[in-house]
Amino acid sequence: MIAVAVSNLSKSYGNTCALKDVSLTLARGEMVALIGASGSGKSTLIRHIAGLEAGDGGAGRIEIFGELTQSAGRFLRRGKRSRVAVIFQQFNLVGRLSVLMNVLIGHLGRTPRWRGTLGLFNRAEKAKAHKALERVGIPQVAAQRSSTLSGGQQQRAAIARTLVQEAEILIADEPISALDPSAARRVMDVLADINAKDDITILVSLHQVEYARRYCRRTIAMRDGAIVYDGPSSALSPDFLAELYGAASEELVLPDIPAGDQTAPLAESRKRRATLLPA
Repeated sequence: MIAVAVSNLSKSYGNTCALKDVSLTLARGEMVALIGASGSGKSTLIRHIAGLEAGDGGAGRIEIFGELTQSAGRFLRRGKRSRVAVIFQQFNLVGRLSVLMNVLIGHLGRTPRWRGTLGLFNRAEKAKAHKALERVGIPQVAAQRSSTLSGGQQQRAAIARTLVQEAEILIADEPISALDPSAARRVMDVLADINAKDDITILVSLHQVEYARRYCRRTIAMRDGAIVYDGPSSALSPDFLAELYGAASEELVLPDIPAGDQTAPLAESRKRRATLLPA
């Protein structure tokens, strides 16, 4: 089943063309990397898929699980947004609230507005939030203010919130760019785990190509608002990146992970979904 289908999507800001006739599909259960140098159009594409921005008029279309959500620069079926969750580089947690309350916010789309406004969540909702924190490996910080967490812990709390939201598509916009290598691996491990076990479709934007090679079988590469590569992540050698990006390829290489290491964590759990992904 196709989870996301983008067709002929274009977007301009004044004289700047941010997206140029972009088309792609994501199958249900895929975990796909989206790479590109700064200004390549990755974040703009993510905002459109998430329903946060509309494209230019014309032939541009976006479908989520077969239902049209955007066409010719107009939003349709805004209710489908709840099926798509976005994780940003900045974590987007409320620092003065507890970690648990930040995760409980994921319930807001399905609880009465008055209860959400007052922060009144029932026992089942709280149990679900605690379980989500266990899934991402930080159950011990539930009562802490989110501002006291490390960057990696905050990002995992943001992922827990998407689990409570019950999103079927998770889009992560540079989720590890501000993290040290150890914290980055933990966050990527969590994303890979929920992708494998929950069959959630994940599109993760990365500057660090070695993480794309390690965690994602497929990579989409963008340059100047257009898709210039869509295929196996294993093909992303330094020479190939230099071909795609020239001198800008230097910002896409992370020396932390050996270039020859293609062993993905959770390999066994991924065998189960291998047939869903493109060869």
